[in-house]
Amino acid sequence: MNVGEPQLTSVPATAAALNALTGLARKHPLALVALVYVAGVLAGSCFPVPVNWLFCAAGGVILVAGLWAAHRSWLLWSLLIALGWVNMALRTAVLSPVDLRVVAKDEPEIVTLRARLVETPTLRIFERNEQFTSRSHALVDVTALRRRGEWLPAVGRVAVTTPGVLATNFFAGRVAELTGVLREPRGALAPGLFDYRAFLAWQGVWFQLQCMDTNDWRLAADVSQPTTPPLADRFRDWAQRTLARGLPEEDQELRLLWAMTLGWRTALTDEVAEPFMRSGTMHIFAISGLHIALIASILVALLRAAQLPRGACGAVIVPLIWFYTAATGWQSSAIRSTIMMTIIVAGWSLRRPGNLLNSLAASGFIILLWQPTQLFQASFQLSFFVVLAIALLLPLFENVCQRLLQTDPFLPDELRPRWQRWLDRPVRFVTASFATSLAAWLGSLPLIAHYFHLVTPASLLANLVVVPLSAIALMANLGALITGDVLPWLTDIFNHAGWASMRGMVSFSRWTTTLPLAFFYVRAPTTFEFFAFYTSVGLLITGWFWTAGKRSWAAKILIALAAVWLVAEHRTRGEVRLTVLGHGTNVVYSDAPGRDRDLLVDCGEESAADLVVKPFLHAQGVTTLPHLALTHGDKGHVGGVELITSEFRPTVTFTSPVRFRSPVYRDALQRLEAEPTRWKTISAGDFAAGWEVLHPAGTEKFARADDSALVLRAEFNGLRVLLLSELAAEGQRALLARGGDLRADVVVAGLPGQGDPLTSDLLAAIQPRVIVLTAATSYAPKRSQLGLFSRLARNGIYLIRIAETGSVNIVFSSTGAKISSVDGRERFWLARPSAPRQPAESSLAL
Repeated sequence: MNVGEPQLTSVPATAAALNALTGLARKHPLALVALVYVAGVLAGSCFPVPVNWLFCAAGGVILVAGLWAAHRSWLLWSLLIALGWVNMALRTAVLSPVDLRVVAKDEPEIVTLRARLVETPTLRIFERNEQFTSRSHALVDVTALRRRGEWLPAVGRVAVTTPGVLATNFFAGRVAELTGVLREPRGALAPGLFDYRAFLAWQGVWFQLQCMDTNDWRLAADVSQPTTPPLADRFRDWAQRTLARGLPEEDQELRLLWAMTLGWRTALTDEVAEPFMRSGTMHIFAISGLHIALIASILVALLRAAQLPRGACGAVIVPLIWFYTAATGWQSSAIRSTIMMTIIVAGWSLRRPGNLLNSLAASGFIILLWQPTQLFQASFQLSFFVVLAIALLLPLFENVCQRLLQTDPFLPDELRPRWQRWLDRPVRFVTASFATSLAAWLGSLPLIAHYFHLVTPASLLANLVVVPLSAIALMANLGALITGDVLPWLTDIFNHAGWASMRGMVSFSRWTTTLPLAFFYVRAPTTFEFFAFYTSVGLLITGWFWTAGKRSWAAKILIALAAVWLVAEHRTRGEVRLTVLGHGTNVVYSDAPGRDRDLLVDCGEESAADLVVKPFLHAQGVTTLPHLALTHGDKGHVGGVELITSEFRPTVTFTSPVRFRSPVYRDALQRLEAEPTRWKTISAGDFAAGWEVLHPAGTEKFARADDSALVLRAEFNGLRVLLLSELAAEGQRALLARGGDLRADVVVAGLPGQGDPLTSDLLAAIQPRVIVLTAATSYAPKRSQLGLFSRLARNGIYLIRIAETGSVNIVFSSTGAKISSVDGRERFWLARPSAPRQPAESSLAL
């Protein structure tokens, strides 16, 4: 076979793919329009160009299109790309000399903002140890900024956070003066965690104002203020009272009904939302397609029963669903669904043939014309990928179900057993629901893994029950809102039916999470894995798997994708990833190839374990933890041990032979004593998950806890790492007196409460090239810190301070180590030593 033959044989497959795309464009022309416009939006995101240049380019395309008729159609497609590019630039570029990105300082500063509330502040409730704290959140459009007593013009949207509950006289449309710390929003606290800064940036918010308390809010006195809250606020207050009518108390089920029907997000605390996230049923609490479609269906049924023609039905339904969207606060998900339903209802009213893909493309195009940055928001991507997957996969699954459930065509229905005829409708309903759930699950699978690091097989079962129950609850709530005070007895019945449905949803969602393999955590998929997954789904949709002329090409494509993935995995299989977590956690996580040598060192204090360590481990795909090491009894290191052990069930927990006085540490040891197979005491000379223990010895006793901290060392691809924890001066002297080779390339150390951190003698013995200094404790002496910094600077040792950079990630490969901070400010390459290490006797300039 010569080189040209594979190219010749690939022509039919390529032609078939092009024909399929051409056919798709002819059947669904708006899909191609939307895709071309999206390409322009993506170009504007990846390649920011000055807006005036883009306008000139677009004008040039229009001029050429007007003069060159032969290629006008292609130039118009270019103009559509330019439209997306320009729109994206207009939403993200600095267009005003008083833009906050120009006026505000780079460093945090205390200022007063005069701003109009974009929305009524929302309340978030946080629960920890049965203690509740509240925080108010608001978006405001700034008109002026006061710095050192002088008002300056400024424009921009700011996110405001305030501890406590704001007074009810602060609502959307009012102008307020807010005092607080203006700063850039916080980025991701650790690799894989939620990036609040990026989340706000895609909403056009570049700064965050942190107020100390509600006293930092006051209404502007010299402007005309709206006297009544907006319609959405008044409707929500009335609706909450109506939906609570007849129920004995305001409990969790009632608050969740408010969240599902009215978009009231306060009810969805982390603890309440967790079972819905793990069962894949969280989508019922977004004012989305399910709500809008249900309302439209109910209205259609009522209006058609009243003998109204289609045109009149559409004229009534469209304003009503837009009223519902406005009354629930103009949530983005509701707007997207309402736009799409408006298009569908309009087509139905005008008796146009239905085309779900065209309707989906039209709604997406309109939404991105209005706000192109929504393309990069998780809710937009999930909404459209789920609907797209249902539109493309559901007919395929329904055909399979129809063939499986098909009865003998020659057997009259009357001759079939009665029980079979009775089961026909329930079985078809269940199979149709399962097919819809499966299509939605496949469409959203990589996106859920990317944003939430979850795979939820239980959702296939959970949604079979939860979605019908949510429809019943929504119908009951809508019935209660319609009857209201007019028929109070009927309102009570509706409310109890809605409450019972929500109780069923909560119970069933929690139960499904207890099933084997109900959910598990995964790392975020790579770009190639996204491409490979959706390519495979595309082959399934187009029927290449069972078409005789294309089956072999489908197999070749899958084999090629698998080969590329295996090559990429092979290249990184020997890498070891060491993460030093910031935000005051004092935690190190070692992710070695496989799972047998993974190790978490310490847990951080309780709040840090909950906010940082737990979600970080989930983002790494950790559902159960192989090894946990507790260095010493300091609360800042082991305060969150109960939370971490209950969530991740470590296979083995390592502790030193020293018994610390810390109550948290003693409680942890008592729990370990009840499970001796999960506990191992280690001392100098032992090994723990591939790490050598250097300190303390089994017989050593020290007066201070910091002197007894575990010291661990490991070697990855020729580079040594030493974890010193907060080893104090006495412990350092004992480590040196024990002798042995202490040299290491990377040292991770904290600052002890007393004494000199990393004494001169210890530095001379270790000879580090890089030191990562974890967050300093509040009682660490600043003089010791300054002395350490000066010693390191004199010897050219690269220092990374977690307190300044945030979490640090170190990837050890065969050629060296790549060190980077989560904020992107620190990037350092540590080459693997090519020569033998220096003798331990060599001195440093200390």
